[in-house]
Amino acid sequence: MKRRTTLVTIGAITVAAAAGAGFVLLDDGGDAGASGRSPLPAATATVARTDLVRSTTVDGTLDFAQRRAVKSAVEGRVTVAASEGRTVRMGQALYELNDKPVTLLYGPVPMFREMKAGDRGSDVLQLERNLRDLGYGAALYVDSRYDKATEAAVKQWQKSLNRESTGRVGKGDVVFQPGRVRVVSADAALADQVGPDTAVLTVASTRLVVRAQLDRDDGALAATGTEVRVTLPSGRTAAGKVVGTVRPETSGEGGGTGGSAQNGFTVEIALDGDGSAASGQDASGQDASGEDTRAPASVTFVSESREGVLAVPVEAVVALRGANGGYGLQVVENGRTRRVRVETGMTADGRIEVGGPGVREGMKVGVATS
Repeated sequence: MKRRTTLVTIGAITVAAAAGAGFVLLDDGGDAGASGRSPLPAATATVARTDLVRSTTVDGTLDFAQRRAVKSAVEGRVTVAASEGRTVRMGQALYELNDKPVTLLYGPVPMFREMKAGDRGSDVLQLERNLRDLGYGAALYVDSRYDKATEAAVKQWQKSLNRESTGRVGKGDVVFQPGRVRVVSADAALADQVGPDTAVLTVASTRLVVRAQLDRDDGALAATGTEVRVTLPSGRTAAGKVVGTVRPETSGEGGGTGGSAQNGFTVEIALDGDGSAASGQDASGQDASGEDTRAPASVTFVSESREGVLAVPVEAVVALRGANGGYGLQVVENGRTRRVRVETGMTADGRIEVGGPGVREGMKVGVATS
């Protein structure tokens, strides 16, 4: 796995540097604020207020969320295979079996039986909702009863699909999914004989996600809700959040980001806006992003950040000798120098957070050079 770690600082700190002495040890003399007549430093920097960001960047791959197999409910021969890359909506055919369309309808309850007049259940309720939304429910009262009005609506719908108008919905006639789906792969080819529990195609959500592999010691970055910045293969950037981890046995699907438990784990990242900014789907639902899912994306995890803090180059901080010890800055004012004790904080990209009563924005401080 290609991996790189970057420490990023946002904000400008002006450093005027020239060749000079190295790291400085200052004697605090019990008074870290005392003035001194030591030579002026060869280089100086300005204490500036800035944002510090510590981040880790790894490679990732584009994919679509919630992959799952669609299996045939009945025996038959595939007469029209699934079209890979297509987005299928309610009322459209996923594939054809025995020259009849297998139609996508929306709902959480799977198709587990033939539905006919006299039946009751949640599957009937979701069937009626689909019939209504498809325009076949003018006289339909949507409830859990399969009555004469339901039968009449089903016959109208079957006629539009060039099916025999039986008024019954067979187990192999429809596939219920939570919403529109993207066909990831056609697992059964044209003319293949399929039966119950045979995978005909693999579908996924139309939500674009990024999967990235992290090392075992990066567990803190995998917390749900961790914010990331993704640079897509095209060069576009998008914000996102970690939504969970992917099981090792499925993490490699379609992208090669999978990793074994020994090497680490894979996280799934949802892009802000449900991925629409990156996926660029057109009005027909086809993916028009132009993003190459075979090319790596770059995923930057922000592990720590500090906003609006005072910071200086790391080389400006000096060790104070004496009983009190600690750290300080060599402040340059009016051609003279003095020592100021500081508390140090986060370090990122060669800069370090400093604070204390004697530190203010705009101060010039000495910088050790090599």
